[in-house]
Amino acid sequence: MSEDQAEQLMQQMQMLETYFSDLSQREATFLSIFRETVAAIESIKALSQKPESETLVPIGMGTFIPTKISSSNKIVMNIGAGVAVEKDIPSAINYLEARVKEIEVALQDTAAKKQEAAARLEQGKAQINQLIQTTSKPNPG
Repeated sequence: MSEDQAEQLMQQMQMLETYFSDLSQREATFLSIFRETVAAIESIKALSQKPESETLVPIGMGTFIPTKISSSNKIVMNIGAGVAVEKDIPSAINYLEARVKEIEVALQDTAAKKQEAAARLEQGKAQINQLIQTTSKPNPG
């Protein structure tokens, strides 16, 4: 293997490591969104079972205002691009459950890509180790 090929292999390894890191961050983001969505579904279900309840509403900087929630069977949801819509509880739960399924698919796709990148990284490391062993052997002669 020539010096140029070795340098090219090292560059590929660096790109793969960056790609793997990006996939790990994406996976963490999807997991966070997944947890938040599941928590929202559970909260909506709990609120629909108890018409009136007390809670704390965050107003910023770790400050909360105690308040009472009187369930009106309507939920205001941000659906993206700064747009919020009012939905009834079953529709809100259905919307969020559909989002959970989308997130699960994205998580599976990201995990598969991450596994593929890890395998390619291992293959590259093996090539580098082989190159090091080949170049470190003294030439008889």
